[in-house]
Amino acid sequence: MINLSPKKQRFVKYISDFTNTHDRPPTFVEIMAGLNILSLGTINWYVNELEKEGVIQRMRGKNGKRALSVLEMHIDNRLPLLGLIAAGYPLEVFENTEYMDVPPQYIKPDNYVLKVNGNSMIDDQIKDGDFVIIKRVETANNGDTVVALVNNEATLKRYYKRKNGIELHPQNSDFDIIRVNSGDDFQINGIVLAVFREYDRN
Repeated sequence: MINLSPKKQRFVKYISDFTNTHDRPPTFVEIMAGLNILSLGTINWYVNELEKEGVIQRMRGKNGKRALSVLEMHIDNRLPLLGLIAAGYPLEVFENTEYMDVPPQYIKPDNYVLKVNGNSMIDDQIKDGDFVIIKRVETANNGDTVVALVNNEATLKRYYKRKNGIELHPQNSDFDIIRVNSGDDFQINGIVLAVFREYDRN
């Protein structure tokens, strides 16, 4: 499976969406207009690169001119599902790495997915059983929702740095604020970029 850059993902998605809507692939001029690209040479570069990677194919269209065909099965829109995060417990890492389909803009090397266990962030619409896309970072801004480790116990909370120390705020009045003392072992493992959930259709 090919892991495309966000810009290449956007290029391929435009071709695919246009083809599905108009029952034909877009011309280079239409791609330029749709993606606000000013140079025909840039379009050619994308097409040549994506052809080399086996994602798109130039073929003869209905009018005899060469047209673009997207080979969607070659695109990898997945991030690793690394584990389960629950307040007050060590991060439960899955033994066998699973993968989750996510929107292409989140496909980056430092991003990963965790499954949420608990309702401490329910007022932020992060519910038990949801999945969160995490960017792996070690620092955060006030108000960011972070994956934090406090004395080796993982939690998903809003981060606030106060004069007298760090506070981790739940978004549920049933849960207490976690206050990190100077003697605590504290680290940030990432910030939340997005939340999504799966629905049982049975």
